[in-house]
Amino acid sequence: MTETATDWSGPMAPAILKSLSAGLALLAAVIAAAPALAEIRTLEGTVAYRERMALPPGASVEVKLVDVSLADAPSKTLAEVSFTPEGQVPVPYRLQYDDAEIQPGRSYALQARITLGDRLMFITTTRHAVFTGETGKAGETDIMVERVVAAPASPAGRWLAEDIRGRGVIDNLQTVLEIAEDGKVSGSGGCNRMSTKATLTGEEIAFGPIASTKMACAPAVMDQEMKFFAALSEVRTWRADPSRGKLSLLGKGGEVLIVLSRM
Repeated sequence: MTETATDWSGPMAPAILKSLSAGLALLAAVIAAAPALAEIRTLEGTVAYRERMALPPGASVEVKLVDVSLADAPSKTLAEVSFTPEGQVPVPYRLQYDDAEIQPGRSYALQARITLGDRLMFITTTRHAVFTGETGKAGETDIMVERVVAAPASPAGRWLAEDIRGRGVIDNLQTVLEIAEDGKVSGSGGCNRMSTKATLTGEEIAFGPIASTKMACAPAVMDQEMKFFAALSEVRTWRADPSRGKLSLLGKGGEVLIVLSRM
């Protein structure tokens, strides 16, 4: 078998070289545009709290690595791990993440929480920044969590309505409900001041007839106020979510009539 050598001096040589050069340039562009290969790294640290109390059996620990670069947007979770610890605090954890997702100029933090079933027991309350140095190393990875205050014994307080019968509320309209420890109720439907009396027995609550001023406002405002007053008259129980600062008022069938946030 005879091998034929390419004649680089013939008339086709310039075209061949031009085609070869274009192909090499295209290959270089593809390689440059290709994303960096993922490299899985591991963060190791502990989760602890200051209270002198043991973790109850069945408690769960959750640790997240999040991108918190945008102050006016929700954080983006890059990695997370959830587990039932074998011992007491400080609880060790191992969190695997993709090193390609850690970009210069962005902000990253570790978040942790400890739960028991549906109940939140401990959570991070301050930013725990990582990857802040120029070396690319994580830095301090031991996380301190704070105890969540237990649910209040009553719905007393000043609350702002954020949902009525599952249909939301008008933006920038203050529909306020203030419940005193003795059951005295005051506030505003959004247009008129209101007052009444609440009867509280454990998680049961009932509002008496509502007295209000007689001002006239825009139709949409009056409509929301009427729906708020009507919903209050149907309330039979209350449910608090202290971790989110929310109070839900429920009807006799357990349906959520009004959701309020603490002011």
